[in-house]
Amino acid sequence: MAEQTTSSIVIDAEPSAVMAVISDFDAYPVWAQGVKKAEVVEDGTDGRAEQVYFELDASPIKDAYTLEYDWTGDEAVRWTLVEGKMLKAMDGAYELADRGGSTEVTYRLAVDISIPMIGMLKRKAEKVIIDTALKGLKKRVESLG
Repeated sequence: MAEQTTSSIVIDAEPSAVMAVISDFDAYPVWAQGVKKAEVVEDGTDGRAEQVYFELDASPIKDAYTLEYDWTGDEAVRWTLVEGKMLKAMDGAYELADRGGSTEVTYRLAVDISIPMIGMLKRKAEKVIIDTALKGLKKRVESLG
């Protein structure tokens, strides 16, 4: 992923509990700020979603798009854009590291949109999306634990 933004957070839960929340797309509108709809389009052979349709309203990005997911157990999930209206590309990943009773989650994201945007503003938008997602994920996982 070129020109990606990365951030990490430690969540007080095992990696399997964290990945269970990440893979529960139906609940995204409850905890993932800006996600108005998340609908599994295609299930993978491992029971986790292979393609998911999203409706997002996270200023300055408002879009409807579909992502394709690649799961690596409870260690990582990577995604790439299948199609979007405003988004031209979106590559991301959650990487989980077991810290013995807690999990360090690293979120990587690279976004390209069809409207011109200064690189600095795009990185700032990615940073806001990542930080908001990590805080929401932490709150959701720890509230379920």
